[in-house]
Amino acid sequence: MVEAVKTGKPVDAAATLKGRTIIQGVVFGFAFGFLLQKGGVGTYHILIGQLLFQDWTVVKIMVSAIIVGMVGVFALHHFGMAKLHIKPTRLGSNILGGLVFGAGFALIGYCPGTAAAALGQGSWDALFGMAGLVVGSWVYAESSGRLKQTVETWGDLGKLTFDAALHVPRKLLVPAVAGMLAIFLAVLHVLVER
Repeated sequence: MVEAVKTGKPVDAAATLKGRTIIQGVVFGFAFGFLLQKGGVGTYHILIGQLLFQDWTVVKIMVSAIIVGMVGVFALHHFGMAKLHIKPTRLGSNILGGLVFGAGFALIGYCPGTAAAALGQGSWDALFGMAGLVVGSWVYAESSGRLKQTVETWGDLGKLTFDAALHVPRKLLVPAVAGMLAIFLAVLHVLVER
């Protein structure tokens, strides 16, 4: 315990760090929601338009985020400013989770992030998606013990990354993939604007 200079009372460093982490999470959450809303992906007709291949706003935002995130995380890791926390590739749970997520997205027209942004801008229909998220999380938590013994063992490939799977150095792969995605965005923009 450390004593506060002004009050002389003990200060719990772990509690202070936890409080700071929560505040940072709230600030970044609001910023993320603001950017989702400003990008238009908190709007039902834009999300449904993407699912019907009529509006490409969501793909443009997601691919842009992948490029920025990939280059940013690589740079931070390369310079020792961040650690990678690679999750294991488990084909069974990835495929099943993707199907459940996709079905929920198609049925309600929102994913968890866009539902929160939509609710924040006053779209009350997003409450159904948020309720489904809470129920789905509870169901997953209740069945996680059984899932760890079954679905999560199917196709367990370990902590797999693209550079390791392709046997290409990360410092070559990241710029190459970022460049290909940038070209994809440019071509998509030209095709959509016609």
